[in-house]
Amino acid sequence: MAHGHAHDHSSHGHSHGGHGHAHGTSDKTRVLIAACLTGGFMIAEAVGGLLTGSLALLADAGHMLSDTVALVLAWYAFHLAGRAATSRLTYGFDRVKTLVAYTNGLTIFAIGMWIVYEAWHRMAEPSPILGGPMLAIAVLGLLVNIGAFFVLHGGDRESLNMRGAILHVVGDLLGSVAAIAAAVIILLTGWYPIDPMLSALVALLLFRSAWTLVREAGHMLLEGAPHGLDRDNIARDIEKNIEGVVGVHHMHVWSLDGARNMATLHACLRDGADAHAAICDIKLRMAKVHRIEHVTVEPEFGHCADGRPHAHLH
Repeated sequence: MAHGHAHDHSSHGHSHGGHGHAHGTSDKTRVLIAACLTGGFMIAEAVGGLLTGSLALLADAGHMLSDTVALVLAWYAFHLAGRAATSRLTYGFDRVKTLVAYTNGLTIFAIGMWIVYEAWHRMAEPSPILGGPMLAIAVLGLLVNIGAFFVLHGGDRESLNMRGAILHVVGDLLGSVAAIAAAVIILLTGWYPIDPMLSALVALLLFRSAWTLVREAGHMLLEGAPHGLDRDNIARDIEKNIEGVVGVHHMHVWSLDGARNMATLHACLRDGADAHAAICDIKLRMAKVHRIEHVTVEPEFGHCADGRPHAHLH
């Protein structure tokens, strides 16, 4: 039985790893292209912001600087994720992507706070802004950000690392739109306070998105059950649909990066049940019905080896 179980796990892991590697390579290339686009235009936007006196451009350039660093880190996370597991890091490096996503969310908070701080001072003391050059630079920035967004949009949307990268680019896109709106209003009316006001609005939108990313990545780092997977419901589903299983306990469900879900559980089997068949059936149902492809099952007869009652999930 042990030999058959090991063989099943090994063959399954090979299939899953091959798919993940192919998808990861595509996402890795997408993130690198977006990093080059963002970093290249960030310098032009920073110079333009200084020359025109626009906080909206400077804020977007500052955000693009953090985004360039974040995208490079996201690329490096995908690079690390392709490495094989080691004796110390037995799950490999997939969790690095989640850690980078969490860090990206925190950096967005920091950039947003800086924008709000600067906007507050600019509101108190509005300064002249060159609307024409500001508009031209903002339009170019919008085109670059749209290009980066479409490059990333085709990637794996279940990966928190990719979502974090996309969030950064969306923030830049919003910043460019705000800068364009501010430039148009300044050219038409000469009302300079619109520049810091729209910059602060972009910062507030970023706070909301950043909070969602930090919350989800933090939940994953705490080994929380992935969204849409209810541990207790899954246990009841196994008890109801797998022949020979009379109870499930010691069940844990978690995810490494938002796409690779895992579970461990103890399955109490009816006397005379085929343990190997039950394990195979549990693994198959977990993969097909619950999207959990890496499952470790400990079969039990009569009593739990850990000395815990079968009636409780721990």
